[in-house]
Amino acid sequence: MKSLSLYEEKGTFLNKTDSDVKLLYVVAAILVPALLGGYLPYAVVIALSLILLAAGGVVKKTVPVVGVSGIVLLTIVIIQGMFRSTNETVAVALGPAVFYKEGLLYSLGIVLNVFNILLAICVLIFTTKPSDMIESFIDRGFSPRIGYVFISIFQIIPQMSDTMGTITDAQRSRGMEVEGSLMVRVKAFLPLISPVVMSSLADTKERAVALEVRGFNANSKKVFLYERKQRQIP
Repeated sequence: MKSLSLYEEKGTFLNKTDSDVKLLYVVAAILVPALLGGYLPYAVVIALSLILLAAGGVVKKTVPVVGVSGIVLLTIVIIQGMFRSTNETVAVALGPAVFYKEGLLYSLGIVLNVFNILLAICVLIFTTKPSDMIESFIDRGFSPRIGYVFISIFQIIPQMSDTMGTITDAQRSRGMEVEGSLMVRVKAFLPLISPVVMSSLADTKERAVALEVRGFNANSKKVFLYERKQRQIP
């Protein structure tokens, strides 16, 4: 059965490291550069996250995340570089497009901050079993409802992707054109996305029923099937 998770077991030291340690790394990676200020702390933490991702063997999985975010950030760089209210010093002129130093430096800070957060979170979610994180939270007194919401967030992307692939194959087998020019993809969008949304709603209802059957809302104290062991960096 295909795992509906972003986690990938590589057998690396990051897979064996306790989820609490990686969660603390995410918090430190976000707070330390923000408190120190400047561009250098962000660059250092980003480099450290890339090293950890490479050591964990999950660098390739971060490429789509960085790619999608990069497109959005590129628009921020263009808008801030050209139209920020404090722009005064011309940095680059590409024909009619003029980019100013103040706007580019401001957008650079945004880009570094976003990439820093994304890569730090990738270190956590790509190398940690969601169930381990949830057990850690519940073991420390958090509500199981919070744990369920948290683990559902990590399952949304792979679940939607898996469902989209299945529906695309089904529609393709019926003769629908789902690949080709932009107009072909636009026409195929609604017939593809509608079943994905309906399927997600049905899955949500089935999951809610399954949780109720298993006594998810019971007031009795929850116990764990397996004893959780703390795993530190070797």
